[in-house]
Formats: sequence, structure tokens, C-alpha cells
Amino acid sequence: MSNLVCTLQVDLGDRAYPIYIGSDLISNPEFYAQHIKGSRVMVVSNTTVAPLYLEQLKKALVDFNVSEVILPDGEEFKTLDVLNQIYTALLENRFDRTCTLIALGGGVVGDMTGYAAASYQRGVNFIQVPTTLLSQVDSSVGGKTGVNHPLGKNMIGAFHQPQAVIADTLTLNTLPDRELSAGMAEVIKYGLINDADFFEWLEEHMEALMARDLVLLAEAIRRSCADKAQIVAADEKESGQRALLNLGHTFGHAIETGMGYGKWLHGEAVGAGMAMAADMSCRLGWIDDNKVNKINDLLKRASLPASPPESMSGDDFMGLMSVDKKVLDGKMRLVLMKDIGHSIISDDFDPAALKATLGA
Repeated sequence: MSNLVCTLQVDLGDRAYPIYIGSDLISNPEFYAQHIKGSRVMVVSNTTVAPLYLEQLKKALVDFNVSEVILPDGEEFKTLDVLNQIYTALLENRFDRTCTLIALGGGVVGDMTGYAAASYQRGVNFIQVPTTLLSQVDSSVGGKTGVNHPLGKNMIGAFHQPQAVIADTLTLNTLPDRELSAGMAEVIKYGLINDADFFEWLEEHMEALMARDLVLLAEAIRRSCADKAQIVAADEKESGQRALLNLGHTFGHAIETGMGYGKWLHGEAVGAGMAMAADMSCRLGWIDDNKVNKINDLLKRASLPASPPESMSGDDFMGLMSVDKKVLDGKMRLVLMKDIGHSIISDDFDPAALKATLGA
């Protein structure tokens, strides 16, 4: 494993799995064989990623019977109808419970492949091969899978852990600038949740990261995955502290749904959502203006929005946020900040602060 930068472990007992982070991993057979139990593999990719990396992946799977299904690219295709293409391919090729699905792509491909694996014949194995920064640092790790509904993002899904995550940093060389920025939102999130040192490191290195310094990007991926793996190991199914990973997401999901899936990238919406969470935390007296400015400055240096879309009203936000998965027993829970690197989950906040943040 000469190209391997590092291996992290997501510690979930008998469902523990490794995260491999390094360059030129996609075509290396040794990262796959140990995690594929049967002889048959279904690779799920999309129309953007497959032309770039599918043949490389097939070289690593030469000892297996490989089929493929290529989905349309974009958040707007993360639907039950498109998901059905995966089931159809599995059934037409007579895949059984010993098969392994491999998700080759970004967060949409990973979420949909994972949900197909969770539900096909009541559960089969899958491997994540994330090709975007957002999927490498966030969506490929932790076992959240699912699809969107017109009334709410990720409202249909399941927890289903992969056998492994194989994050090849060379794929970031073909990532559009806008997608790189979107992924950086999730990286910044980890600094804000529970890792103030990481936030400072990002402040120091943001320009080099955005210029695609692969050594620094690998370190950002490693630190993000380590932070997430620790939280997931402590709370796999989000009964408590795992909800911290949703910093900016309740606001962000409302933006994605309200604007129409795909208009704002997930990371762009999360960036604006984190700025809104910072604004509300300041209104509650938990952080000061200086820290809000530091957060907004880092978002802007990553070419991320630091405010919500002007076309969405406070009422729009309230209606969409009320159907978010973080609402429990009718009470809205938000992830807010007591400090940079110290976020909390709260349903006990002054509603006036939320209304002011939303402009309601």
C-alpha cells in the first residue's frame, strides 16, 4: 500500500470498517478484495464520474463478475424513481444476497447506492468510493443513506454502514471549483462543532486548500473523517450527540428544498446555514460579533455563501424547517454554537432569535 496516506477506523464493533485516504487508490485491487465477500459486484456511478473513473475501478475488480448502472448526475435525481434503476439492474442481472454494491461518485451516488444496499433483499454489502471532497469528508462515512422527497430532503432512508471507504485524493483534480467549495463547507463544519484547533488550521491554509494542494487536502480529509468517526462510534443512529454533525443543515436543507434540488449545492446551502446558526448564536448572546465575522470570513475564503437566498422568506424557512428530521415531538432542535469548536444541540432557545435570523 505504498500510496496510502493513512487508514482510519470507524469503531462500530462487528460492523467496524476502515477509511483509506491516499492518492491513486481507485485502481488498486488490494483495497477492494478483502471487503468483497462474494463473486459479484454492481458498480453504481453517474454520467459525470463514470467516464473519468469507471475503467480504473474495473481494473481493480478484474477477479470479480462486475455489472454497472449509470445514473443521471445531480441532486434533483436523488429520487425513488431513479433509485429504482439500481433495483432493476440488480434484479435483471439476478444478483443475490452475496453481492456487493460499489458507489463510485459523490454524495448523491453514495446515498442512493447505500440505500439500495440497505433495502435490496433486506440488506447487502456495499463499499464507498467517494470522488468529491464533500463525500470524502462527510457523506461516505457514517452509514446514512437515502433519497429526497419533494417535501423534504433525505426524509426516506436507512442507516447502513459500508464495508470500507476508499477516498482517492487524485479525484479532486477533476472536481469543478464550485464542488470543491461545497465540500469545504463540511470541512469547516468539523472545526466549528468540536475542533477549534482544526478551525485555526483551516484559517491558516484555506488558500492552499482551494488551490488543490493534495497534501493539505489529504490532511483536511483525515482530520474531518477522524472527527466524524469519533462521533459516529459514540452515537451511530443519532439518538444524541451525532446530531451535532447537522450544524447548518436544518437551515441548509430548507434552502435546498425551497430553492429546488440542485439549484444550490448541498455544501453551499450548509455554508449559508452555518452562517445563519452563527448569527442566531450571536443573537442569543452565546458568541460575539468577532467570532461571527471569523466564521463568515472563512466561508467567503472558501467561495461559499454566508447568507441565505434573498428570495426565501422567514415563513418559507419556518414551514420547511418544521418537517426536518431533527424535529422531535413537535419541537425544533437546532445545532448552535457556544464558541468556535463548541457546538450544542438545543430545543430551548428564544424563538425571537430564530425569527430575527430568518428575517421573519
